[in-house]
Amino acid sequence: MRDAEDGYWFVPKAFGIGATPVTWQGWALTLGFAVLAILDMTLMPDRVARVGVLVALLLLFTLIAIRKTRGGWSWHWGRRR
Repeated sequence: MRDAEDGYWFVPKAFGIGATPVTWQGWALTLGFAVLAILDMTLMPDRVARVGVLVALLLLFTLIAIRKTRGGWSWHWGRRR
């Protein structure tokens, strides 16, 4: 497991922008988002509602992930030596 400080569920990716879950809470959030997104795309009959719910889920997931990432999100070119 990569180094996560208390209260943080994700660590920044080494290259690019984004984060990787490193605690059970981060993995649970990621899995929960994936399950809800799949359910939304398969069960919502109205296309507009389906996209609206998916955008809301994505926004909520992203905001939580940014808040729970040590150091926040920014572009990375790899680890400094």
